[in-house]
Amino acid sequence: MTKQSKADGITSAPPKYLSFLSGGIAGAIEASATYPLEFAKTRIQLRRDPGNATIATVANNPIRMIRDVLRKEGPRALYRGCSALVVGSVVKDGVRFFTFDAIKSAFKDPETGNLSPFRSVLAGMSAGVMSSTFASTPTERVKTALIDDARSSKRFRSARDAVRIIYYEQGFLGMYRGFLGTTLRQSCSTAIRMGTYNILKDYETSHHIGQGLAANFINGAIAGLITTVGTQPFDVIKTRSQSSKGATTAQAFRSILADEGIAGLWKGTSTRLARTVLSAGILFTTYERTMEVLQLVANQVINNQG
Repeated sequence: MTKQSKADGITSAPPKYLSFLSGGIAGAIEASATYPLEFAKTRIQLRRDPGNATIATVANNPIRMIRDVLRKEGPRALYRGCSALVVGSVVKDGVRFFTFDAIKSAFKDPETGNLSPFRSVLAGMSAGVMSSTFASTPTERVKTALIDDARSSKRFRSARDAVRIIYYEQGFLGMYRGFLGTTLRQSCSTAIRMGTYNILKDYETSHHIGQGLAANFINGAIAGLITTVGTQPFDVIKTRSQSSKGATTAQAFRSILADEGIAGLWKGTSTRLARTVLSAGILFTTYERTMEVLQLVANQVINNQG
């Protein structure tokens, strides 16, 4: 995803740490901007408690979900667990872009600088596994537990408090509830999202189509659309596994089938689709612009030192 520009004084690929910094900044902005949709999607996917009238009557419509939360719990409730997701997104997207760019540099065609579609997908899957292991699973575990806890027992006062209680009750592995579902979702979604984006970008570059804000956003949105449709079941299983009480992947899968049937595996698709398309557009656009700025700064530093 890096590019070279003699006009900007850049004659070689930028240092890989710029991918990590750009990805981290883009991830934080994207997570903050789209969090209400993530909140609504998570609430919709969590298991309902028939004994709790408030939970049992929660609508599947994300607009009604957000409106009801605003009316009953206030605006701050829509950002319950946001800090955990933002921190996770900084690391997750930093690792994801860093890994993808590192693999791309190793596998790209030496003449064109492009990756084949297969290698784009492989690079994306590798990046997804890395980001799930080091960031996504533990931070999304905290985020989901906070959202679930807020509608019932209200034991967690903050993200730090949630980490403390989960660790005390379930140990270190409690922070990795939903690891399989998260890793499957991350590896597949990153492979599809980043692979699709990279294929679109390489195609446009080879046909001399400019890579401005509009192109970056549209490419990211298309990648996000394809990603959501293909990975939704993993996302639902992950959410169920990471409830405040926690569950194994098998238990989460059985609870979905018992409550909703096969259709339950696509619960919250419209909400996640809206967020993913928007977030992918924001993520890739911000990443590209941030990378350009950091490349310029790095070049100026190098030139001044020279």
